[in-house]
Amino acid sequence: MTATPVTVEATPVRRLERSLGVGFGVAVGVGTMIGAGILRSPAEVARQLPNPWLFLGAWLLGGTWALLGANAVAELATTVPRSGGQYVFVRRALGPYAGFLVGWNDWLSTTASVAAVAIVEAEALGTLVPSLASHQVLIAELAVVITTLVLVRGLRESDRAQRTTSVVKALVLLALIGACLVWRLGNAVDGTASPPPAAPHGLALFAALAVALQGIIFAFDGWVGVAYFSGEVREPGREIPRALITGLLATLAIYLLVNVAFLAVLPMSAIAASPLAAASAASVVFGANGGTLVQLLVALALPSALVANTLCGSRVIFALAEDRLAPASMAGINAGGAPAPALLASAIAAAVFLLSGTFERLIAICAFLFVASYSLSFLSVFVLRRREPDTVRPYRAWGHPWTTTLVLLASLAFLGATLAADLRGAAIVAVLLVLSYPAYRVIARRGA
Repeated sequence: MTATPVTVEATPVRRLERSLGVGFGVAVGVGTMIGAGILRSPAEVARQLPNPWLFLGAWLLGGTWALLGANAVAELATTVPRSGGQYVFVRRALGPYAGFLVGWNDWLSTTASVAAVAIVEAEALGTLVPSLASHQVLIAELAVVITTLVLVRGLRESDRAQRTTSVVKALVLLALIGACLVWRLGNAVDGTASPPPAAPHGLALFAALAVALQGIIFAFDGWVGVAYFSGEVREPGREIPRALITGLLATLAIYLLVNVAFLAVLPMSAIAASPLAAASAASVVFGANGGTLVQLLVALALPSALVANTLCGSRVIFALAEDRLAPASMAGINAGGAPAPALLASAIAAAVFLLSGTFERLIAICAFLFVASYSLSFLSVFVLRRREPDTVRPYRAWGHPWTTTLVLLASLAFLGATLAADLRGAAIVAVLLVLSYPAYRVIARRGA
């Protein structure tokens, strides 16, 4: 008698669903880009470039850098349509160790950014409700927990949360812009009390522009947002480029309008002297209530950044786990299509940073490496074009190799200037890079 073979059905592996569209891509880009940078950076830019046209031109130049970068990353994200952000591209082009560096730096800096956004949100709420002022860390922790509980419910809820919070952010900023411009129609700016210094010329102008661009480029950081979700976009070849470019153009327009609004109510000298230009502008327009209204603006605008950074961080640790460079459990997906373990791990990391108070230093260290990650991504376009010429590329970077070379050289120059400005931070980065290789070897051996 022949034994009947027993057929065992394999349990299907749950995958990230392709259900996100252009709306989400634009929203996550706006969510990651527009934050405290646009409220604080104008002061430094005005100090370096005390001329309205130079001031606005520097913001336009920073936006152009980001657009050229988006042009290059759009090719990578559509050629390698897998969630995980720049880690995915760099690993494919430059190998597992380079990917390891980019991935872990990206995850740690993103979760630290979640902590930073949460504490600023708590500070704003503490100003609006004084009884909460003494519980800032607790409020920040609650903000991280609530955000994670919403996102862990599923991909549809994540999409809805990101789009809703980004729309709210855009509306409150447009309301501030409108209020400043309306005030200007019936009033004049007094620039005689403290006239700004003369604008620099020649080599001094280039030096001042380099310093000004540091704050501007940090304000545009996050333009790569939708690339973290390449494996979840319905039609990556068509929708990722549209989302990248549309999100950047929308953000650039808002940044220019915000700065025009500041110029409409404040002289250049007042913008340069104010650590928070939005508060100074609101005080002119709304009087004594201006500071409170700005804190309300911050409280309404920052949840978008909190959602976006939490989502992006989870995709990085998820991709690392898929490649056994992080615990394999981080690659799990729940019934709602959300990478729940990765979201929870990112929330725990952010909570630890909040309790330890180390997130600001971590962000400062990782800031050296985030432009390096962009540079490696731009380099990856050249490597993959040469090594994989026959690979299908639904989107090809416009103007390559010239546009990609330009944005790569600009990024390297910016990186060099940033390192030179903080030698202590540069030394810390060098030590971390030396220690990273043995750490990679240990993790890779265990993963295998």
